[in-house]
Amino acid sequence: MRVLGVDPGLTRCGVGIVDGQVGRRITMVDVTVVRTSASTPTPHRLLHIEQAIETLVRTHRPDAIAIERVFADVNVLSVMGTAQASAMAMLVAARNGIPVHLHTPTEVKAAVTGSGRADKAQVTMMVTRLLKLDAAPKPADAADALALAICHLWRGAATERLATAAAASKAAIAGRTR
Repeated sequence: MRVLGVDPGLTRCGVGIVDGQVGRRITMVDVTVVRTSASTPTPHRLLHIEQAIETLVRTHRPDAIAIERVFADVNVLSVMGTAQASAMAMLVAARNGIPVHLHTPTEVKAAVTGSGRADKAQVTMMVTRLLKLDAAPKPADAADALALAICHLWRGAATERLATAAAASKAAIAGRTR
């Protein structure tokens, strides 16, 4: 399975692509940080983010897109930019028929480090180790995007299998009661 992870941001939007399966070695396919200038009008910044993600999707053909779930913060402008960048990734996914999965920062940290309270340095260290990289991905947005992809590979794939099994079981029970 190939997952494209997106750590959304209006100034720096991390995008990482990882191949793997639960219980098997995972490998990094690509990682980048899409940057936009705060002096550029927001519509143009969003267009740049959308075009960059579209190019990565067409190049790497991911099976799923994992995006960090936007959470409330005191800084409304920061949340707005993050939500807008997140929407660009969702738009690209919908246009290309790719399922979107949202993961909270705590879920990502727990999946990658074993602790939902891990700091950025711990996440970066574990991403570097798990992907057997020679150097840590920089900036942190790049490591976070890879962590999102890893989280989905490990947690999302298992969750999807459980949901499919539960639906099949429910359908079988419904079929017997008719």
